[in-house]
Amino acid sequence: MKLFNYLVAGVFISSVSAAELPDRQAQIPAIAKDPAAQYLQPSDLSAIPEGEFGDKVRLGYQIFVNTQQLRDKYVGNELNCVNCHMNAGNKANASPLWAAYMAYPAYRKKNDKVNSYQERIQGCFTYSMNGTAPASGSKELVAISAYSYWLAMSGLLNQFNLDSKVAELSDVELVKGGNREEFPIPAAVKAKWDQKALSSLAGRGFPKLEAPEQAYSTERGEIVYQTHCQACHGVDGQGIKMANVSALPPLWGPQSYNWGAGMHRVNTAANFIYENMPLGKSIQLTVQQAWDVAAFVNAHERPQDPRFKGDLPQTQKSHHQHDGFYGKQQLGNVLGAEAYPNFPVNK
Repeated sequence: MKLFNYLVAGVFISSVSAAELPDRQAQIPAIAKDPAAQYLQPSDLSAIPEGEFGDKVRLGYQIFVNTQQLRDKYVGNELNCVNCHMNAGNKANASPLWAAYMAYPAYRKKNDKVNSYQERIQGCFTYSMNGTAPASGSKELVAISAYSYWLAMSGLLNQFNLDSKVAELSDVELVKGGNREEFPIPAAVKAKWDQKALSSLAGRGFPKLEAPEQAYSTERGEIVYQTHCQACHGVDGQGIKMANVSALPPLWGPQSYNWGAGMHRVNTAANFIYENMPLGKSIQLTVQQAWDVAAFVNAHERPQDPRFKGDLPQTQKSHHQHDGFYGKQQLGNVLGAEAYPNFPVNK
């Protein structure tokens, strides 16, 4: 029986067996936006160095902005990573890669274990991309990790006006993430920012939105959707394709994120929508409108939770004790009962 012991951010996680690890679905931590915050500013893509390391960084960028190149290999829907992590993973308050990289390894209640950075990315492929996770150490995971690391480290060097190059790391070190004592940080950075500060950089995740004045409503949300969203995402929520390639993503249905993805939670979607949508015109909706349209979007059927074992009430009880609609009746249907397949072949 394999046992696990973890020490993360000074917190000891006691030994448990692999068979005893539940797979919980916790709310994603979110904090109020600080209007005075200063965000990291990574270097321009043109500054990525030549050579083997730079090639990995560039491949990571290419995968991130065009994840559809992995369709039917690791991706099972019409999404790209950049659909939720705006501006090629560089936009503050849109779950930027530079902040995420410095936050891992980290303990996650979702799978009740310490996750390396590559394990966090693997989860994105399984849930948000409704696909299957690339193998640990695969070139794709190394590349995305290298791109994330390069954004984070170049941003830190720029923040402290350090005239030095981003240090190259081995593949083994890249996929671990930056939240560890042995991670190489310039002395000038360490002198001012400790590990806790580096693991919780301003702009990380989606800012926490205040509670709505009224309970959110799918009826009002439909009106918000028709007014502000359907021009990009379609009357039927299936996005827009150009030359048979998704230009704007589907928000529900068989080609969207599945019932295990973080975005299916109403609060997470509301946080994201308020800060980042409509595309190019963020912070245009009221707080109430953001909550209402998040509820409307997530009140539609989508691909099944990959943890579903044939018992909808049990899956709901085990993994969906949060602000979401899985296993509940919405718009005339019990959501999850007629869910679409996981990792379907693109026909």
